[in-house]
Amino acid sequence: MNKELLLVGSIPLTTAEDVIRMFGPPLGRYLHAMPDGEIGDRRWWVVRLSFQVFNTHPDLEILSRPARDNGVERLIPRDRSDMWTFKVRDGVDHVRFGDRGWRLGFARDALNSYFVFKTLRAEGLLPPDIRFQVSMPLVNSVVRKSTFTEPGDLERVRSGYEDAVKAELENIVANIPNDDLAIQYDCSHEITDVNGGIPGEPPDGAIERNTGQIERLSASVPEAVSLGFHFCFGTFGGWPRFAPETLGPTVDFANAAAKAAGRRIDWINIPTLDTTDEAFFAPLVNLDTGDARIFLGAIHSMDTLETRLKTAQKFLPKFGLSAYCGFGRLEPETMPAIVEEHVQAVDIARKVGVLG
Repeated sequence: MNKELLLVGSIPLTTAEDVIRMFGPPLGRYLHAMPDGEIGDRRWWVVRLSFQVFNTHPDLEILSRPARDNGVERLIPRDRSDMWTFKVRDGVDHVRFGDRGWRLGFARDALNSYFVFKTLRAEGLLPPDIRFQVSMPLVNSVVRKSTFTEPGDLERVRSGYEDAVKAELENIVANIPNDDLAIQYDCSHEITDVNGGIPGEPPDGAIERNTGQIERLSASVPEAVSLGFHFCFGTFGGWPRFAPETLGPTVDFANAAAKAAGRRIDWINIPTLDTTDEAFFAPLVNLDTGDARIFLGAIHSMDTLETRLKTAQKFLPKFGLSAYCGFGRLEPETMPAIVEEHVQAVDIARKVGVLG
């Protein structure tokens, strides 16, 4: 895999057709896989699981929810003080999720969007060899202390939720041709944790806390399916949610995650910041992820992109590019400029010589 660009996933347009028609023709030739834009409520990433899945579960009790707007219910939090939080009901030792393979909504949306994808590809809007990309937040990014705040509740919920994710993956790979499919694990909480950003969690053991899920879930992803990781510094409340001084912990986790998967990893997406500090990029020299294509999330602050690429190149000679995250929290009218920035980024990267 030697493509120039990665689209992380979320694009704030109304339908998968809108996403493919806008992003496919100008960017498709640079992409290994095309996402459906994480349309609808997936625009809000893991927040939508609070009101679509946890809110309706009989074993969970709502502790807090977003405040109403003039008496009307609100589903999307305004900020981190306005979040959904839950507790496991008394007497429940293990929360399990019914309707296996469908309960979380990932498989339903993937199968519906795949039909749109293959139809528009057949019309020539996408290259014939491009795959369909499904982005899946990892378990620890969903079942986390900021959502399940009571002591012991993470353990009561995580294994059942992981089983539900596993069933969704199995449903997806059973119903989409595997040589047409790419699955991306989205890791935000995990990257925050390994960078020491989770209150109450000791830095020691952070990698081990987050790699077991990767090992177990990857057993359900056949070799014919492309598999990648998106690492994230977070965007809720503004980007970046946290800004590490160095990529060291993220690189360490990338190495461990690739090993834990127990199979070929096709790509790893590592975010970068608005810095040209060599110390920030230096840990890239320690990447040990086999033949995985590395995409640096560097498509931002375009006036400094060339300088930042030259700095990164000192430690990682060849890589592809992406934005620092998806675009779901941006406004739809900004998307044409986003497309143009990606095309511009390819030209700059070719000039610097990092693609290849």
